[in-house]
Amino acid sequence: MISADIPTEHQELLDQLKDMIVAIDSAGACRTAERIVAEKIDPMRAIKYSIAEAALAIGHKFDTGECFLPHLVMVGDLMDQVTMILEVGIPQEDCLKKKVVVIGAVQGDMHSVGKNLVGTMLRSGGFEVHDLGVDVPSATFIQKAKDVKADLIALSSLLTTTMPYQREVIDDLVSMGLRHKFKVIIGGGPVTSEYAVEIGADAYGKDAVDALVVAKKMFGME
Repeated sequence: MISADIPTEHQELLDQLKDMIVAIDSAGACRTAERIVAEKIDPMRAIKYSIAEAALAIGHKFDTGECFLPHLVMVGDLMDQVTMILEVGIPQEDCLKKKVVVIGAVQGDMHSVGKNLVGTMLRSGGFEVHDLGVDVPSATFIQKAKDVKADLIALSSLLTTTMPYQREVIDDLVSMGLRHKFKVIIGGGPVTSEYAVEIGADAYGKDAVDALVVAKKMFGME
């Protein structure tokens, strides 16, 4: 939400940027982002408001069937473009280091659409996302998380038969003495919040939009 102390014309630009991102108006969104930088509006305000609100809006459109996965991919790419423009106006010492996420469908699970959607939402919400794909063994998740110094491991399971592999990743982290180094969020069709508590996950996302909201809260990015 925008603070009441922001001038009306600045608020209008921020709202305009949000709306153009949702409409996938690439030229208009980039021009508006350039105006925001030129008029010395706080770029971080634009990132935290315009881009974040656009991500939630497009996620809602996906949930209600108003847009589809290709639209989400295009919006994600546009958000990356806009963020690059806005970051030019941020002093280097003020740039926020992105939280790093390693995401994948667990071993035995070949479903990618839901996992891809979560990755797109996280990326558009300001996370650095490393997507390992599908049928990912526990050891691969953990090694990649170590390699990229991940903050969060996101485990997707669309089959009840593969849900135990979500637990396996957490159990392996514990046995290796690494559990404290990474937050773990789980999700997928048959997964529940109760199961997340049972296996010791840090969080549960019921869908892509919820996963973004939960992840941002987890790291104080709200």
